[in-house]
Amino acid sequence: MQSTDFSRGKVWQNIVAQSIPLILAQLVQLLYNVVDRIYIGHLPGADSMALTGIGLVFPLTTLIAAFTFLFGTGGTPLFSIARGAGKEERAGKILGNTLTLLLATSVVMLVVCYLFRRPVLYLFGASDASYVYANAYLRIYLLGTPFTMLATGLNGFINAQGFPRIGMMTTLLGAVLNLVLDPVFIFVLQMGVGGAALATVISQAVSCVWVLRFLTGKKALLPIKRMYLRVDGKLAKEIMALGMSGFIMQGTNCLVQVVCNATLKIYGGDLYVGVMTVINSTREILSLPVSGISNGAQPVLGYNYGAREYEKVRQGIRFTAALGIIYTLFAWLLVILSPHLLLSIFTEDAAMIEAGADAMRLYFFGFFFMAFQFTGQSAFTALGDSRHAIFFSLLRKAVIVAPLTVLLPKIGLGVDGVFLAEPISNAIGGLACFVTMYFTLYRKLAGEKDAG
Repeated sequence: MQSTDFSRGKVWQNIVAQSIPLILAQLVQLLYNVVDRIYIGHLPGADSMALTGIGLVFPLTTLIAAFTFLFGTGGTPLFSIARGAGKEERAGKILGNTLTLLLATSVVMLVVCYLFRRPVLYLFGASDASYVYANAYLRIYLLGTPFTMLATGLNGFINAQGFPRIGMMTTLLGAVLNLVLDPVFIFVLQMGVGGAALATVISQAVSCVWVLRFLTGKKALLPIKRMYLRVDGKLAKEIMALGMSGFIMQGTNCLVQVVCNATLKIYGGDLYVGVMTVINSTREILSLPVSGISNGAQPVLGYNYGAREYEKVRQGIRFTAALGIIYTLFAWLLVILSPHLLLSIFTEDAAMIEAGADAMRLYFFGFFFMAFQFTGQSAFTALGDSRHAIFFSLLRKAVIVAPLTVLLPKIGLGVDGVFLAEPISNAIGGLACFVTMYFTLYRKLAGEKDAG
């Protein structure tokens, strides 16, 4: 079928066809958390403390996302490559194994995080005042862990089968429900922060049901089959090896969030932990299109690589890089011109807006370098080069950002040093990733003979 054969037609059109629904789906997915933060930031009498509490929860929610990525972003590219090579049985096994791994891990994460949430939140920089809000949110949010991991981790398999609009509906249904339930639980029922968490859990459950219904139904080209649910050790290692890059990227995000919150608590107090919460939310929104473009390109690149259409792979990499750079330059300009406007979406606290404006300009300086990181990472992952994908995930966050976040404030930069660590890592890590991808993959593909 034309819609699922990514070797037909123009590569850029296939990438756009995959990316637009994926971007919309990811935008809707953001509503789960971002809408919560907007409502929480405007809670009567909470000032900035409620946002600070939510910021302390970020590392744990990011850790859950890391394990989702370990299996989801590991299984999806392997699934695309197997489909492109005509190996449908192998593709079916990859899907079944990914589901089992996601489900088992989600149960473990739920139990462990719930039992140890108090000491962990204090370790992450909570004060007695901010812990009240963090705990109220986290103890309910964690109950939705299996729904979150299955919906997010398996949705890529819908897109990889050529149904990006169905994939978009996965999050659209849940997000609309979240939009409706949030104000009801938070304000009408006066549940506050806990109400935001409950609305999110219910919404995630709806998304999960949607994904599983499609992947077990007749419309799926390769549906989930019971005989493929038993974990194959060798296949599980392949999935985790390729997904390790996404795991490390999210895992190092978790590390950086912990280090940032703890350092900001020392040099700026609870106010700046809240500022970082808003900046992280803004970054998620602004990085979404370039992330969607690179993620949308992955099944197209992987399929054409499996089909030995190497020149189309090169075309796809060029298009992804160009479009990503153009967009991130625009996003950077938006931050420079309108930091107060972006901050006011999340809070009415004048002190937070004033402190956050300068911090936001520092944090987003040179934002276009992110496009190089996304493009290189996407190419490595799509073509199964797990070694380089893992290395550059570690380099930017663990090797550059985390140490700089601790070091720069100590040499006299104070809280500014925390926010400067990000643009420095974007420039060094992003360029290193892209240049390595160019010489190890892109140029090498030029010498390979196409199937045609």
